[in-house]
Amino acid sequence: MPTDAPSLAEQVSRVPTEPGCYLWKNEAGDVLYVGKAKNLRARMRQYVHGDDERAKIPLMMAEVASFDYVVVGSEHEALVLEMNLIQQHHPPYNVDYKDDKSYPYIAITKGDVFPAIKYTRERHKPGTRYFGPFTDARAAREAVDIVRRVCPICTASCAEWRRVKRLLEAHPDDEGIISMICAQQGRPCFDFHVGRGPGVCAGAVTPDEYAENVAQVERFLSGHRRELLDELSDQIADAAAELDFERAGRLKRRLETIGGLDDRQQVVFPSAVDVDLCGFWREETIAGACVFVVREGRVVRTCEFILDKGLDVDEDELVGGFLKRYYDQTSDLPLEVDVSCELADSEAIESWLGERRGRKVSLHVPVRGEKAHLLEMAANNARHALMRYELRTGYEDKRANEALLELESALALDDPPLRIECFDISTIHGRHTVASMVVFTNGRPDKGQYRRFKVRAELDEANDFLSMSEVLGRRYAPERMADERFGSRPDLLVVDGGKPQLTAAMRQLEELGLDIPVCGLAKSDEEIFVPWDDTPVVLPSGSASLYLIKRVRDESHRFAITFHRELRDKAMTVSILDEIEGVGPTRKKALKRAFGSMKRLREASLEEIRAVPGIPDKVAEEVFLTLRAWDEELESTRQSGTR
Repeated sequence: MPTDAPSLAEQVSRVPTEPGCYLWKNEAGDVLYVGKAKNLRARMRQYVHGDDERAKIPLMMAEVASFDYVVVGSEHEALVLEMNLIQQHHPPYNVDYKDDKSYPYIAITKGDVFPAIKYTRERHKPGTRYFGPFTDARAAREAVDIVRRVCPICTASCAEWRRVKRLLEAHPDDEGIISMICAQQGRPCFDFHVGRGPGVCAGAVTPDEYAENVAQVERFLSGHRRELLDELSDQIADAAAELDFERAGRLKRRLETIGGLDDRQQVVFPSAVDVDLCGFWREETIAGACVFVVREGRVVRTCEFILDKGLDVDEDELVGGFLKRYYDQTSDLPLEVDVSCELADSEAIESWLGERRGRKVSLHVPVRGEKAHLLEMAANNARHALMRYELRTGYEDKRANEALLELESALALDDPPLRIECFDISTIHGRHTVASMVVFTNGRPDKGQYRRFKVRAELDEANDFLSMSEVLGRRYAPERMADERFGSRPDLLVVDGGKPQLTAAMRQLEELGLDIPVCGLAKSDEEIFVPWDDTPVVLPSGSASLYLIKRVRDESHRFAITFHRELRDKAMTVSILDEIEGVGPTRKKALKRAFGSMKRLREASLEEIRAVPGIPDKVAEEVFLTLRAWDEELESTRQSGTR
């Protein structure tokens, strides 16, 4: 008699406690997520028991039907296996490049007797060393051209180089004879005549001499140019000593080419440091990444990428996933990688990077100084890369349309909510109570339609119910609905808050005889309260609709807080002068006349206040000290939060 299949939790309880990789799968057997762990059983239990607090996990586990795992010998081996499995399966819940296109590289065919250089987008092949990736194809092609001016080397596209390669492959033991044949019967290519080809086709260079050129090319592409400059300077001196002035002239032109490059590249560090600075800019479900490649203290390259995860995953998961993907595809590794946050598996990543480079590579989180400043610049460049991507692909329009359709379905609306109005109340214990109204049209902020209200009701304490009722009554009064300046009737009314705010909105709309779809958005769990169900609607984590509704709520909160602070600051600043002994109406007027505004008075120094005619030194000092104390109290209030 068949027995019931064990549950997922029971299956996980039998997983070994050794290090390895795990693969969560759906019913169709497709891999949803690949992870690694020092202890497989303990890590996988966090998923099935709900102990993993990442927002995407509940959504993913709802799809999980089975799993696989692979046991390895160490965490380092698990890291390498994890990257291979991610590249093999491309799981939707792992961090990856958004477009998944193949980026350009500069490659050197190290497996050949006479290695050639080429611009390529090919998958990495054994026996070939790759430099990159480059996110600017033109820059990669320009780099190939510059390299060949600095260090003559054959290109893989040269027909004569391919002919020599075929001869060497057919007769691998006859290198010397083939070089002799090339010298006697070879057909020199055009590049050899103009000094960019070393003359393999004409037998003008031996494999050992050619290998020196290749080594110079590798140093140049790795950004280590000082050693190359020293070599070229020594060769110029040797050529001049041998009276070979033609060769010395060629070498000098190469030296000048490198010097011209150094003039174009920004010096960011006084010492010859090798570091990559990886900056990120995250939005809800997408992110930009920018890498400043610094070699010998100079920024030699900037690479920009778009990632398919954003705020829907933890920052350390996004950063760690990018580092594994990026450094798995490049051989140009620095001694230090600077990132914006500590990584849980930093030791494993450092070990893996060090093994690939052959020297210790460290991960660092700069908090001050030049590196921290450059990391901010990299993050800013990542933001602009993301903006360009969204503009180029129409990402925001597609995302907004998707969000509106999802909201129509989730909130049981008759049509997509093309015009959304959202209200929020801001107050401190009932004082300076204000409300904001923000408008989103077609899923985007319509700032020309924003409005703000001063709550007129006298309140001894915060009363969101009463405040919301008043504001909605004023906004949706017949004269306001007929006023073109307030725009058309909304397709959806959102109030910031839970059931009480929603109830206030519904009562007010009922009194006005208006039938406008309304919902309330709770701050804590992002739950949406609706009139037709006691159970709140929970939008899927990472969905376009949740991103839009949160953005609407956050914008209304920001707008309300800004107005509240303006009123509070103005009221407190004016009244504070009245409380200073020795400052009457005449002296208050003199201070305002001298500085033009209370803001400038607050920023003034003691000497500037003393210089105001009619203000005694003692009074000036009292004004200065009182305003400083008030500023400190205000800052403390702001840090403690205003709702």
